[in-house]
Amino acid sequence: MQIKVPSPAKLNLFLHITGRRSDGYHEIQTIFQLIDLYDWLTFTPTHTSHISIDGVDIQPQDNLIYKAAQCLKDSAKNHHGVHIQLEKNIPMGAGLGGGSSNAATTLIALNTLWNCGKSTQQLADIAATLGADIPLFIHGQNAWAEGIGERITPINLPQKQFIVLKPDCFISTQLLFSQKTLTRDAKPSKFCAYQQQPSIFGNCFEPLAKKLYPEVNEALLYLNQFGEAKLTGTGACVFVEVKSNMNTHDILSHSPCKSYMVNSLNISPVHDIFRD
Repeated sequence: MQIKVPSPAKLNLFLHITGRRSDGYHEIQTIFQLIDLYDWLTFTPTHTSHISIDGVDIQPQDNLIYKAAQCLKDSAKNHHGVHIQLEKNIPMGAGLGGGSSNAATTLIALNTLWNCGKSTQQLADIAATLGADIPLFIHGQNAWAEGIGERITPINLPQKQFIVLKPDCFISTQLLFSQKTLTRDAKPSKFCAYQQQPSIFGNCFEPLAKKLYPEVNEALLYLNQFGEAKLTGTGACVFVEVKSNMNTHDILSHSPCKSYMVNSLNISPVHDIFRD
């Protein structure tokens, strides 16, 4: 049985660091918004014990897809191997969560194809060991997130469209976190406060990204002509909400870098394919 599965991207509608834990990890607050920009993964179970991946640029063993598959291998009831073909559309290192989404899609798909019998929460617990953003994609709903990003509360968000730009640079998350001017003590807030005044909720990495990466600054300046542009994650992608008075065709066609028009999602399409 071969199956092709979408793997959606996300935006951070805001991102604050509220403190730092004794283990060095940062406490955050953010809103994850799923969008209809997809990678696609095709899974072909095999009767061998081998896990192979096509479509990745790094060694498979260093890829989150491979690591996710390995986490379920011992639970497989009817197969122990798989060939995975990745069709990459979500830009890498862009703050859109493509790698995390790929890992979550892999866990969800192989849980069914290998008949592992894991619940959604069990998959989310496994996902948290691989990366803080991955449980979001396991649950497959927009969420208010806290902790290091793994404590998520599903939320309802209105249907929207966004223009997303991908500046031609690759941001070093480590470099941004190492900056002394990074705001690490934002006052914790609540989702209801965001709903009342979303404009005051920004991204703590945005001032640094603009300063260190001229391409990001250029993209933000461009989009700010049309609305309130924001950085997603640690970048490099920036986005703006589409309003009715915007000439989206002109905005996209005159963009200084690669651009996307995306729609918000309420539920990940992966959950229309695989259900508990």
